[in-house]
Amino acid sequence: MSSDTKSNQDYVPPKVWTWNTENGGKFASTNRPIAGATHEKVLPVGKHSLQLHSLATPNGQKVTIMLEELLALGINEAEYDAYLINIGEGDQFGSGFVEINPNSKIPALMDHSTTPPTRVFESGSILQYLAEKFDALVPKDLAAKTECRNWLFWQMGSAPYLGGGFGHFYAYAPTKMQYPIDRFSMETKRQLDVLDKQLANNTYMAGEEYSIADIAIWPWYGNLVLGNLYSAAEFLDVTSYKNVLRWAKVIEQRPAVQRGRIVNKAFGDGAKLQERHDAADFDGLI
Repeated sequence: MSSDTKSNQDYVPPKVWTWNTENGGKFASTNRPIAGATHEKVLPVGKHSLQLHSLATPNGQKVTIMLEELLALGINEAEYDAYLINIGEGDQFGSGFVEINPNSKIPALMDHSTTPPTRVFESGSILQYLAEKFDALVPKDLAAKTECRNWLFWQMGSAPYLGGGFGHFYAYAPTKMQYPIDRFSMETKRQLDVLDKQLANNTYMAGEEYSIADIAIWPWYGNLVLGNLYSAAEFLDVTSYKNVLRWAKVIEQRPAVQRGRIVNKAFGDGAKLQERHDAADFDGLI
């Protein structure tokens, strides 16, 4: 038994927890137990009304895919500037970003077409805001709209088990621990089965209409089954979720998805577009 394994098994929580900055693994510096800014930093403001500050994590991809889908529909008012927030360097704790999102998490959006400008944070809230603002990518019928929102909120509640749970312990934790990996693998596979059963009789998540439900879910679960997240496709036996794979591949082919997924990308392989200000920025990348 390694010393790391033994120390994990023998750990007894103290009466009062204290923050140990040396314990937390690869992304320990991206979080802290207090809120608020750590430094002054004014955010840039580009030429468009919509100003996005983000990073191409799954949560960040949701919003850039949404904006690119709106532009693909011919909604020119959805033009936007996208600026990189490098969470590894602590950009999310800058004063300007904290003013938009006091929770210091990407993505965050400012809409300067309103007086005063409207701040929008939390990816699900941003998707709903943009869908309502531009009357797009949400069904019109109340029952269908409710089904769409059912799956949007399913994603918001479920993905933390995939990301902060499975992804953290499987890919990023400083030591491999069987209990949390087993626990969150079980939950991730249960979630994939939920999706697979829904998609057995539906082209898209909320029925036959592509919507913000798909835009919210695909960057997490679509990327997972396509092998683009945590290198865990084989481990989770994703080929057994045939309906999820079919859906993921269909959405992957959408030009707006191909564009949106690389905006604010600063890591990994493939095309990267750290800032986006105009459609021409994609030239030569896709």
